[in-house]
Amino acid sequence: MGILAEPPVIRRLSIHTIRFTDISNPDRIRRLFTSCGGTAFARGHELLMTGSGSAYQSLLAQLDTVEDQEIHAHLSHLLAPHTGGRIWKCRGKSWPLGERTCVMGIINVTPDSFSDGGVYFDSAHALDHALGMVEEGADILDIGGESSRPNAMPVSAQEEIRRVIPLIQAITEQTQVLISVDTYKPQVAREALQAGAHIVNDICALADPEMPPVIAEFEAGVVLMHMQGTPQTMQQNPDYHDVVAEIHQFLQGRVEFAEEQGIIAEQIAIDPGIGFGKTIEHNLELLKRLGEFQGLRRPILIGTSRKSFIGHILNRPVEECLQGTAATVACAILQGADIIRVHDVPEMKQVAMMADALR
Repeated sequence: MGILAEPPVIRRLSIHTIRFTDISNPDRIRRLFTSCGGTAFARGHELLMTGSGSAYQSLLAQLDTVEDQEIHAHLSHLLAPHTGGRIWKCRGKSWPLGERTCVMGIINVTPDSFSDGGVYFDSAHALDHALGMVEEGADILDIGGESSRPNAMPVSAQEEIRRVIPLIQAITEQTQVLISVDTYKPQVAREALQAGAHIVNDICALADPEMPPVIAEFEAGVVLMHMQGTPQTMQQNPDYHDVVAEIHQFLQGRVEFAEEQGIIAEQIAIDPGIGFGKTIEHNLELLKRLGEFQGLRRPILIGTSRKSFIGHILNRPVEECLQGTAATVACAILQGADIIRVHDVPEMKQVAMMADALR
C-alpha cells in the first residue's frame, strides 16, 4: 500500500491531507471519512483525504474490520507526530491524543451511585441513555455496576456482571462507540471484554493480581486511578504531605508495574482520582497542578462531574452543580487533561470545545 502524507495545508487549524495510492476499498473509506466531517476523493485504487485531527480520530474509531487494519495502522502512524506521539490503544482501536479532548459519558447501572443511583438501573432505560450520549457526542461510554461513592458497600462479581453485561452487549449491537467498564474485579473485566468492551477503568489501579493478565490478553485500554483507602474508608481522614507529588509517584509506580505485567505503555491512561480519598483542598490542588502529571507521558483522565467538593464550595446539591463542574472541566483541560469523565455530555462537550480552542 502506498501512502503520502502532505504537510498540514492549514497548520494553525491542524488540517491534514493524506493520500493512499493502492487500497482495495477506497469508496467505503471515502464514505466513512465524509461522515466524520472530512473531505475525500476516490479514483481507482487511490484515495485523497483532507480533514481535521478530530475527523481522523472519528475515522480511526470506525475502522474495525479485518481489511481496515492496514489503513488503521498507517493512519495512526502518520497522525502520531501531530498528537505528541501519544496514542491510547484499546483492543485494536487507537485514539490519537492532543487534537481535542475525549469525552467519556458515565452510565451507572446501580441503585446507589452518588448522583444518579437508580436512575438508569432498568436496562432498557440505560440503553436509551447510552445511545443518547453517543448522539450528543460521547467518544467513550463508561459503564459501572458497583457504586464507588464514599461509604458504598461492595457487590459480588456475579451481581456486577448481571448488571453491566447485557447493556454492553446491547450497545455493541447498535453502535461502534468505545466502551469502558468501570470495575476493579478481573472476573467482571473479562466478561465485559468478551462482550465487546474496549477499556477497563480500574479505581484500584491493578491491585488485584489477576487483573493485569486479563488486560494484557485482550490488549485492552486501562485507566489506572489513585485512591487513598477504599470507598468505605477513603473520606475518613485523607492525609498527604504533598498530594500531587505523592499521587504522581504512585501512578508512576503503577504504570511501571503494568508494563512489567505485559501491558504496553500505549494501553495505559492515568487518573489522579479526584474525590477518592481527598479533601476539598486536595482536589483543588490536583486541578491547579494537573500539568505536572504530563511528565508521565500517558493520557490523563479527570472525573470531577457532580463531585461533592463542588457542591460544598457552591453550597448546592450535586444535581445543581452543572456550572461548577463546567469550571473544573475547563480548568482540567487547560492544565493538560486528555479525557473528561462526565454525566452531562452535551454541556461538557461544549466546554471541552471552548477549552480546546483556548489551549
